[in-house]
Amino acid sequence: MRYVDHDAPHYLHQPPVPGEERFLSLALVNTRFALSHGEVDLLEDTGAARLWLVRHELLPDRTVLSGRQAGRLRALREAVRDLFAARAEGAVPPAPSLDALNAALATAPPTPRLVWAGREPHRADEPDTANPVGAALCALAEDGADLLIGADAGQLAPCGAPGCTRWFLRSHAARRWCTTKCGNRVRAARHYAARKTSV
Repeated sequence: MRYVDHDAPHYLHQPPVPGEERFLSLALVNTRFALSHGEVDLLEDTGAARLWLVRHELLPDRTVLSGRQAGRLRALREAVRDLFAARAEGAVPPAPSLDALNAALATAPPTPRLVWAGREPHRADEPDTANPVGAALCALAEDGADLLIGADAGQLAPCGAPGCTRWFLRSHAARRWCTTKCGNRVRAARHYAARKTSV
């Protein structure tokens, strides 16, 4: 589920990229992006980071987020971005990025429980309610790890449009841009360059 902030300035409304609806870790890495007037960071301060977590249903509305915790969220974003890049390039990721993801996984792991609904038992993982921020970081790290090792990992790609820093899941091998907006921008630039050289 993608949350659209109707109160945010129009220029902050980015079209969703394929995969964000299934993987919050993609939404997390895409909180830092470039626009014509410069780079935008949706986690730039503690208030913004808290709002992003609340709007993505990772943090209860009344939970206070400290500056240190917001910094850990931004660090996790950069670590996941590095791990996505290593996966896409078939390279070994930087050790600090892998350490940051693993530290987030250990922050507040969910507790497995046996639940009996009707006549059938099943396993349920309950989040750590005593540490809601840690649980949010752990959930984002788990989501990123699931994407990196899952069936969708081969479709993970950075947008090929110059200046775009977003990641997405390719729906087909030929797709190179996160949105049609980026694709149209690249095609328009190519058309302009071709017209300019032919004149």
